[in-house]
Amino acid sequence: MQCFGGRKSPAAAAVSGGEANGDGRRRTRDAGSPASGMASTTTSSAAASPVASTISLNREYALAVDTNSYNEIWSKIHHYHTSDEEPSTSPNAHLDLAIDRVLQPDRQSIQEVLRTARPTQLTRLVSDYLDSSEDTSHLFLSLRRSVQRAHTLYAPITQLLDLIPSPPPSRRMSSTQCDWAYDKFQEFLSLDNPFRDTTGSSFDSMRTCFAQLKQQLDHHLHKTRRRHRFLRRATHGSAACLIASVACAAIAGLVIATHALGALVAMPVLSTCLPTRDLMRGRRRRLRDLMMRVDAAARGTYVLDNHLDTIECLVERLHATVESDKELVRLGLERGRGHHRPIEEVLRQLRKNHPSLLLQLRDLDEHVCLCFAAVNRARRLLLQHIHHHAS
Repeated sequence: MQCFGGRKSPAAAAVSGGEANGDGRRRTRDAGSPASGMASTTTSSAAASPVASTISLNREYALAVDTNSYNEIWSKIHHYHTSDEEPSTSPNAHLDLAIDRVLQPDRQSIQEVLRTARPTQLTRLVSDYLDSSEDTSHLFLSLRRSVQRAHTLYAPITQLLDLIPSPPPSRRMSSTQCDWAYDKFQEFLSLDNPFRDTTGSSFDSMRTCFAQLKQQLDHHLHKTRRRHRFLRRATHGSAACLIASVACAAIAGLVIATHALGALVAMPVLSTCLPTRDLMRGRRRRLRDLMMRVDAAARGTYVLDNHLDTIECLVERLHATVESDKELVRLGLERGRGHHRPIEEVLRQLRKNHPSLLLQLRDLDEHVCLCFAAVNRARRLLLQHIHHHAS
């Protein structure tokens, strides 16, 4: 598993996964969206050729988050959490409600399409894929709530940094400021790490599920391609048979010009090749459609599996960052309220680390929305193919 530091990790996953295009259209982002403040540019070679143009990862990432599908998901998720700030007595009910709002097509539409489709192996694979994507979306939504709780956890620290200016080295904080900082540090320590419960078996179970599903899809795709190659060779053989039959009929007509019966005898051979060739063409066309559907599911599973790796890396970093800040604050409070020097040193270190924390939270928040956009696109594509196949 590879983790990219700082700003690069979501951008690299968005470019490599190919899931960032959305519906291809762009519009102006909301003012509250974090993608509006991107700055630094990282370039990488677009091809092995020395004259190949370079691409900006930040530009590609900006295009990813500047699509209608991404903006719609961003608005739904953040509006939902803003209107439901109080903790619910049944968290699962809240998660189910949010999933119904964010995931498209919804569960009812999927069940209707699958109910009318023929119970083939492909249908079962797609059904498993859609169920797995729904479970993964529950995990993504839980992470979004963890980001919200992290902002609540760091609210006392943010107040300190905003209201107490950074003093010069020769100037000390006042006793009132140190006492206030001491109280805010205690408030910070009273809340748990919001990313503690999201690390562990959740990612492992999801990754195992997608790995098994992708293996099944790849096997099914390999079998379909073999059948398609066989029919293509058979079609070429029938074409050769057709050419030979036409030639035989022409020769027979020329040699036995006085007897029309010879040409008539050769024509049934020609008529037997034509329907077979048309039938094979139809089967090849259906197999191509089948290959497209299976390949879409396999690629979607691969993209989401990569998303899980990146998000797990971001969550682990955030968990470690919060634990490090908590340990730092504990050390500053060990000697009690009256010792100002440790409190000043802790506040100075938190002021230095806080921008990096906010950047990590923004990365995770945006990447969760990108994952939802990828899930919705895969679900929509698969349902369209299944519906077309059923009709």
